[in-house]
Formats: sequence, C-alpha cells, structure tokens
Amino acid sequence: MADVLTVAAGKQQAGNGHYTRKDFQSDQEVRWCPGCGDYTILASVQNFYAEQGIDPWKIVIVSGIGCAARFPYYVNVYGMHAIHGRAPAIATGIALTRPDLQVWVVTGDGDALSIGGNHLIHALRRNVDIKILLFNNQIYGLTKGQFSPTSEVGKITKASPFGNIDYPFNPVSLALGAEATFVARTLDMDRPHTAEVLRAAVAHKGAAFVEIYQNCNVFNDKAFELVTGRETRERNQIRLEHGKPIRFGKDKELGVVINARGEAEIVEVASVGEEKILVHDVSLENPSQAFALSRLSHGPYGPTPIGVFRSVARPTYRELLEKQIHEAKERLGTGDLNKLYAQGNVWTVN
Repeated sequence: MADVLTVAAGKQQAGNGHYTRKDFQSDQEVRWCPGCGDYTILASVQNFYAEQGIDPWKIVIVSGIGCAARFPYYVNVYGMHAIHGRAPAIATGIALTRPDLQVWVVTGDGDALSIGGNHLIHALRRNVDIKILLFNNQIYGLTKGQFSPTSEVGKITKASPFGNIDYPFNPVSLALGAEATFVARTLDMDRPHTAEVLRAAVAHKGAAFVEIYQNCNVFNDKAFELVTGRETRERNQIRLEHGKPIRFGKDKELGVVINARGEAEIVEVASVGEEKILVHDVSLENPSQAFALSRLSHGPYGPTPIGVFRSVARPTYRELLEKQIHEAKERLGTGDLNKLYAQGNVWTVN
C-alpha cells in the first residue's frame, strides 16, 4: 500500500481542490486478472474522486477479503485492508469518530453477503454515513471459482460439480429489506452511469448501497452479457430515472407498470397506454415500490433495472448518537467517574 501519510502530508501542502485521476493513483502495481471488470471500476472511482475536488486525505476506503478488497492498495487515499466480511463494522467506527472523512467500503458478493452479511445489514439499517460499493461477479474469484451467495441455482463450479442448490440473494432486495436509505445498481463497463450513481450516493446523507455488476472473465465470464452486450442491452437495461416514466427498449416500446397484485410488471406501452407507465420516484418513504422494481429480475438474466431505486432522508446514526448524549448530559449533568467507582459496596485491598 502506498505510504498514505506521506502522500497526505504532501497534498496538504499543495492541495487546491483541483485534481486529476493521476492524483488518486497509488504507486502500487494493479494486480487483477487481465480483462477483469475491477479495472474499469477502479478507473471510474478514481475519476469520480478527482471530479469531486475533494482532497485525497479526506477519503478513507475500507475493504474485506477478495479480489475487490485490493482496492485500497490502488487508490491514493487513506485505506485499510480489513478482515473477511468486517469492513462495514470497521467503517462504522471510522465514520462515528471521524465525521470529517468520506468513508467508503469496497466489498464483493462473497465478502459482504456470506461471512459479512450481518455487518452489512446492520450498517444499512442504522444509516451509518458510509458509502458501500458491492462488486457482484456471482462467484468467488480470489479462491478460484467457488459458487457465491449470488450464484444462480444450477451453477457448476469446483465446489458444486453437480450444480449449485443454494437459492441466491438479490442484493438490491436485501438492502431494501434492511431499510437502507439509498440503494442503487450500476455496471462495471458503463463509466458514465457509474459516475452518475456515485454522485447520487455521495450527495446522500447516510448509508448508500451500490451494487456493481462486475465481470469475472476467468471464472464467470459473460455472466452479465444480456445486460451489457451491444446487441442485447437496449432490451435488457431498464434505466431508472427519478421523475420519469420507466420505459426501455430500442424505441422505448416497453415499460413498467404496477399490476393489481402490487407487483412490477413489464408491458408493451402501446397495449396499455403511456399514462399507465410507472413514473419512478426514489423519494417514497415506503420502500414497497422500490422493492417491486428490484424483483423484476433476480439476476442479469433478462430485463434488469439499473440506477437509483431508493433515496430517502433519515437521521444518520451519528446524529442520533450525538443527540442522545446531549440529552443525557442535559438531564443528568456531567458524570464523575471516581464517584461512579465509589458508589455501592466498595472495599480496599491491601
């Protein structure tokens, strides 16, 4: 990892808020498999950091274990390569004690949704002010191709030679079920869309969860081909835009409605009329509509929503904690630790 303290010291002397991607590139050789989607995500994030104009020493990235977890080595900011699944817990501590920092978690589908599942959902429900990027390649890449919590049923891997029988998570549905206040999905190869989603995530006050479909060209190549392929993406990318009717297809001939059962359903616009097409609203307090949209696909196997599903305002965990401490001081006054030690039954040991 780059000597971030030295880097930070140098930048603090010259920092003027005008940065390029190069300012966020570390001196470490990037070591992912050639063609891995992580390269594109890395470039997108570095470009986004430069676009923000934020000083490198005001950002910290925490990662767990996996291919995605190498991220802190390659970005010229403060970083910590933590232990498996625990990045959200460590990031929570940083966010509570250093509100002056922009805190990011970079994780993978195995790291976040298997051993780290509890840490992820509790960080989301508490609305800790951290930005979580979940790279979803639907496989364990670092350990050479075992099925992950997002691998499809029937997936043949070294660990499931007769086909995976575990039903996969839908990460967006999971985040919405955990009461996340910001939930989005984007694609590794779509840099403009990724930047758009990252802008929205940073503008959000509280926990922001972003799933990124990321191709593993060695162990799960072309898993997202229907959504990313040049010939198929127009019919399979449902781009969610706040305040706009949800339409897609080459000529926007397809749309989404909420049917009588409360489910999101794909229809031909001509058959129902444009007035019936659902207008996307990320600000709805009730997450039911966002959840219905997340169920349009349980993976990248057909028309799949991308973009921001939900973005609602709620007090952050730090705000609630500070309020509680302030109210306790107002009610009880400043405590005396020595007095607390001496109350009740005490004795002296010679």
